[in-house]
Amino acid sequence: MTELQETRAILTKEDLIQQFKGCGVAAGQTLFVHASLSKLGFVVGGAETLIRALLEIVGEDGTLVMPSQTWKNLDPSTGVHWQEPAEWWPVIREHWPAYDKEVTPAIGMGAAAEMLRKWPGAQRSDHPARSIAAVGRHAAYITTDHDLSNIFGAGSPLDKIYQLNGYVLLVGVGHDRNTSLHLAEARADFPGKHMVDESSAVLVDGKREWLTYSTQSVDDSDFVTLGNEYEQEINLKIHHIGNAEIRLLAQRPLVDWATDWMGKFRA
Repeated sequence: MTELQETRAILTKEDLIQQFKGCGVAAGQTLFVHASLSKLGFVVGGAETLIRALLEIVGEDGTLVMPSQTWKNLDPSTGVHWQEPAEWWPVIREHWPAYDKEVTPAIGMGAAAEMLRKWPGAQRSDHPARSIAAVGRHAAYITTDHDLSNIFGAGSPLDKIYQLNGYVLLVGVGHDRNTSLHLAEARADFPGKHMVDESSAVLVDGKREWLTYSTQSVDDSDFVTLGNEYEQEINLKIHHIGNAEIRLLAQRPLVDWATDWMGKFRA
């Protein structure tokens, strides 16, 4: 029997520090990270090692930010519980746990994001479905006052990263995971832009309530196309660490360009 050849890279914290620095990650940056840990290969120590490496690079003056969304805390009719039968929806609405930023896990955001939200000193925003977690100098500023109805617009965590001239780091993922493009969506003017009602389980004075709130409808279906065009526009250098593609982008010019693009091409 022929043995299967190992194709995964093996990476230590020192490897990650050296190679992320080679991609342009630097001390003092506000770094919004979207990461697929498995795409890197075998990271010795897993998510903990990745977080330690990035925190060591950005240092005391930097801030590490990740999405810690709990998007299953939305009404089942929106499709977030697609694996469950519709006759269960009333039970889910009545009993889904209220968002507790100290306890509620990040759902589907990956092992690294879940590790960051539990990191010592981590701050997390209050939105019951679209929270952001951060560690570092600007963590409190970024995560404070995340309004229910203003998920991604002016004054949101994404906008605060923009004001800080932050960076987007995509580790083994593409622009379909690039949450910052929702800030462009909030800023852009296009014909189909509209508001929708969403509902989530929240804590009000310590008691669970199923709360409905109005917010902008979001659509990431064109993010890959937009992102690819932007990469060509700026001639972005795509790096590699282990088995993963690495993209580092300044958030502000990306959002400005994407806002203009959506205004021109979105229906």
